[in-house]
Amino acid sequence: MKTFKNVTVYVEGEGLKKCNLSFDSKIQKISRCADKTAEVIELPDDAVVLPGFIDQHIHGAGGSDGMDGTLQDVATIANTIASEGTTSFLVTTMTQSPENITKALQAVKEYKAANHTDGARVVGVHLEGPFIAAKHKGAQPLEYVKAPDIKAFDEYNAASGNSISIVTLAPEVEGASEFVAHLTKQGVVSSIGHSGAKYPDVEKAVSLGASNVTHTYNAQSPLHHREIGVVGSAMLLDELNCELICDTIHVSVPAMRLLVKNKPLDKISLITDAMRAKGLPDGESELGGQKVFVKDGEARLADGTLAGSVLRMNRAVQNMVEKVGVPLTQAVDYATINPARMLKIDDVTGSIKVGKNADFTVLNKNYDVLLTVRDGEIIYKA
Repeated sequence: MKTFKNVTVYVEGEGLKKCNLSFDSKIQKISRCADKTAEVIELPDDAVVLPGFIDQHIHGAGGSDGMDGTLQDVATIANTIASEGTTSFLVTTMTQSPENITKALQAVKEYKAANHTDGARVVGVHLEGPFIAAKHKGAQPLEYVKAPDIKAFDEYNAASGNSISIVTLAPEVEGASEFVAHLTKQGVVSSIGHSGAKYPDVEKAVSLGASNVTHTYNAQSPLHHREIGVVGSAMLLDELNCELICDTIHVSVPAMRLLVKNKPLDKISLITDAMRAKGLPDGESELGGQKVFVKDGEARLADGTLAGSVLRMNRAVQNMVEKVGVPLTQAVDYATINPARMLKIDDVTGSIKVGKNADFTVLNKNYDVLLTVRDGEIIYKA
């Protein structure tokens, strides 16, 4: 047994409180009384213990990308993002050849089967493409964009060991309705993104089970007063959870404030949408076979198109508090319990409650990560 003694903890249902937190692989006790038999993990006075962050949309980090399709690359991402307090994530693919997507999915299947205990936990896969709209492809290669295809999805899911949790799709494309209905039956989240959909398209998709919006505002039809598009629909329909890249580059601070003002507290999930250059110095990188140039925190293709981010989740939380103006616990919910609910893992992680996994990130007053704990074991220490 281990314990954090007399430390500020964000406890589910109680908020921030001074207490003792005892755990092994699970959270065993939250109380004012110290467990004298437990190993004390010393923390500085300004430390705050939060649930481990969950990133439902991340492509890469540390020089590796999920599309590289090797166990080592998945491991590199998992260990790199532990340094930003992330304890669970979805390996996110992108629009590419069927062979490359399949290779990436098979690597995830093998990685999960090996039960790695180092680094962040791989929960599953976010299949971002190829079932998107060509006009809203963003930084994804046009030649591999494909209409919704149930058979292709089923083959991809089998290759992943049935690990696909989220599929990004364009609901206005022919065949999308049948596709969304199929995903819903399979228990897979349909996420509206890379799309030029109009409100009726989004409304129909939601009626069939669509429940998420991929990187809200980016690569989707904007809000207009005669047609509210994907962005307006995301704000209007409470059923939709909204992913948000809170780096102030992909989305302006006023736009983030607008989203927060219009969404229920449990319907925003912070994501990093990070690519392989995260954690590396500025310079040239790569995404889906395309050159990416990283400078001053921005990752762009040669034509200036944003190509993912190099955002760290702890900084996303900081930006939500210091720039968007939400309370710390609300920002933390956006990075923990909200994605946990979306991924249907909130019974085991996403908040600090007795019986849940001992998944924690420990921050100081500057939002630096001091410690990351997964299943009771330290996976990162500053």
